[in-house]
Amino acid sequence: MMSTDANAAARSLTPFEQLRYAREIVRLEAAALSELAMRLDDELCRAVDLIFQVRGSVITTGMGKAGLIAQKTAATLASTGSRSHYLHPGEALHGDLGRLHGDDLVLAFSQSGETEEIVRLLPSLLDFGVELIAVTAHRESTLARAATVTVELGELREACALGLAPSTSTTAMLAVGDALALVVSRMRGFRPEDFARFHPGGSLGRHLSRVDDHMRLLTACRVARDDLTLRQVLVACMRPGRRSGAIMLTSRENRLSGIFTDSDLARLLEAHSTEILERPIAKLMTRRPSTIASGAALREAIEILRQRKISELPVVDAAGVPLGLIDLTDVVGLPPEDADFAQAERSHPAVEDGGPNVLIYPNSAAEPKRS
Repeated sequence: MMSTDANAAARSLTPFEQLRYAREIVRLEAAALSELAMRLDDELCRAVDLIFQVRGSVITTGMGKAGLIAQKTAATLASTGSRSHYLHPGEALHGDLGRLHGDDLVLAFSQSGETEEIVRLLPSLLDFGVELIAVTAHRESTLARAATVTVELGELREACALGLAPSTSTTAMLAVGDALALVVSRMRGFRPEDFARFHPGGSLGRHLSRVDDHMRLLTACRVARDDLTLRQVLVACMRPGRRSGAIMLTSRENRLSGIFTDSDLARLLEAHSTEILERPIAKLMTRRPSTIASGAALREAIEILRQRKISELPVVDAAGVPLGLIDLTDVVGLPPEDADFAQAERSHPAVEDGGPNVLIYPNSAAEPKRS
C-alpha cells in the first residue's frame, strides 16, 4: 500500500499536472516506438521468414507483463492466418512442454533476456530442436545468445516515474509482435474474407460474412407468379407471423421478374379504388428490381440498401432464380461505422481501391424507396 506521504503527494497533483504527466508518458512511448522503427533490421526479416515458413505452430512465451504481450501476439497471429498458441514458461517446466512439437517455432519475449523462467526453458527448447525468435533489449543476453534470430529492442526508458514498471518496454514488444504478425499476414495474401473465417461473431463477422448466411430463406418469404392479379397475389401470400414488406414475383421459368412492396400497395389504394386489385400484378410490380448474387458479401448488400434507399434485396442464383431476401430490419443492428471492419479493408490494397468502406445506413425517418 502507498504510504501516507505518497497519498498526500498523489492528491497534490492538479488536473493540469495530471494531464501533463499523462501526455509525457504517451510522448515517451511514442518516441521509443519511432526509434525502434528505425532500429529494425534484417533480423526482423529473418524472423518474418521463419514464421512464414514454419510447418507447425508459432508458440509464444514470456513471463509477467511480457507474457501478456506474448498472449496478445499469439492471438494476433492466429487471427491473421498463422497458427499460434501461448505457452506459459513456468507451466512449461511442469509438463506443458508436451504441447511443443519439433515442427513448431518459439517466439519469446523478455526485456532483460535474463528472466529466470525463460532461461530455464532454453535447454528444453534446444532439446526439441525448435527454432527460437527472441524479442529482447540486447543481443548479449542469455536469451538472445540462444536464439536463432533476435529482434533487438535496444535501451528503453520506462515511462513510469520510478523507471521500473514495464511500460515503454511492453509497448515496444507489442509493436514488434504486431509487426511480425501483420507482415507475415500480408505475405500470405490474407484478405478480409479470410479474416471473416476466424471472426464469425460480432459486427465485424457479420460485415464480412455472406448474404446466404443472413438472408430470409425462400420458405420464409412471400413469392408469387407474375401472371396473377394483385388480389390473387395478396391472397396467395397471406402468411402468419413476421414477414417481409415485399413480395417477389417470378416468371414461368421461376426467374425473378419483379417485386411488389407494401408501400406500393398503400400508394395504389390511396390513388385508386379497390378495382386496382383486379389488375395484373405484372403491370403494377417494379420490373428488374435490384438484386444481389448468392455468395456475395453481406457488406455489398448493405451498401446497395444504403445507396438505393431500399428495404428489401432479393438474393438470386446465376440463372436469376430467387433464393431468399435480405431485409433491412435484419441488418439494421450493424453500426454505421465499424472501426475494425474499416481497418481490415484498409489493410488490403485490392479492397482499398474498390471504393468507400464506411457503411452509412438510411435515415430511419426517411421512407425507403422502391427496390
